[in-house]
Amino acid sequence: MSARGFAQAEYEARLTRAQALMSKAGLGGLLLTTEPEIRYFTGFLTRFWESPSRPWFLIVPAAGDPVAVIPSIGAALMGRTWITDIRTWPAPRPGDDGVSLLAATLDEVAEGPVGIPSGPETHLRMPQADFARLRAKTARFLRDDAGITARLRAVKSGAEIDRIAHACRIAARAFARVPEIAAPGMPLSQVFRRFQMLLLEEGADWVPYLAGGAGPLGYADVISPADDRPLARGDVLMLDTGALWDGYFCDYDRNFAMGTPDPRVLSAHDRLLGAAQAGLEAAQPGARACDVHAAMARICGADEGAGRLGHGLGMQLTEGLSLTAADRTVLEPGMVITLEPGVETGGGNILVHEENVVIRQGGAQILSPWADTLARLA
Repeated sequence: MSARGFAQAEYEARLTRAQALMSKAGLGGLLLTTEPEIRYFTGFLTRFWESPSRPWFLIVPAAGDPVAVIPSIGAALMGRTWITDIRTWPAPRPGDDGVSLLAATLDEVAEGPVGIPSGPETHLRMPQADFARLRAKTARFLRDDAGITARLRAVKSGAEIDRIAHACRIAARAFARVPEIAAPGMPLSQVFRRFQMLLLEEGADWVPYLAGGAGPLGYADVISPADDRPLARGDVLMLDTGALWDGYFCDYDRNFAMGTPDPRVLSAHDRLLGAAQAGLEAAQPGARACDVHAAMARICGADEGAGRLGHGLGMQLTEGLSLTAADRTVLEPGMVITLEPGVETGGGNILVHEENVVIRQGGAQILSPWADTLARLA
């Protein structure tokens, strides 16, 4: 797969679905301020979001095309998307950083209350003081978006799934090359750096997320940055990557044994693979997130203290549902999720295993080439 970006029809279909949901919710428009939501409706893809200096706005009206209200530095790039109504100001301008322009545009194009994503995993990417000024300037009532943007993003189109699958294939090729970069005596920090290089060599656009660990019985957590401790024979090395291609993530890990692993590691890894298989079989359309969690928890022995055993995946590393005992989100065809069981091995250590799957009408389809054994490195 080499074609980047989406056809305009993809964005028009997203807009049509959004406007149908807005009509049901009684909304005159949506106000979007964060990178994934703005990109979802426009295709505006840039790493310039790393700079917190400037706010960015997109208005999705109940009728008509979206309107971008953005800093002038982004006009050229936004002009290469399908968006034609682009209004700018010379940001940053602390005295009025787009607030007056945004208020006037809302009053012009949104006929009725304006929804802002307000549920879990959302935030308002503008200063609180500016938001207060916006409320005072606009005649539109600002409220929550009734979960519309989250609902739209939860179910992926075929083109979105293709991008996630492509990112998974890139990671698979990098994982296959781990024997080139990891061996006893090599510092874990060096393995991390070189693995990111492998991901880039294999086609990733960038690698926003990489975590892992190593030890004779696994690792104490799954979010630590690497230190300089050298790998040793008997260690289990885990690498967990969130690599991006064309704005979409993969998110899965692999465990590697440095020589002969401890029998407790082999037993734990077998349980992990069995739990992932149970999650795969449970991930049917109509099942709930908690049902998939239960299927894996029965095998790996996870309880509420273990946290979630998977999550939604897409334009963000984690998005949407959580595979926990409390999440009753119903699975639908087109949802992409991770299956991420974990097992304690002793001494405060754990092993985790993660796969990426898409929900299809007949069940879950594997996107990350399924691991069925514990890989050996030395």
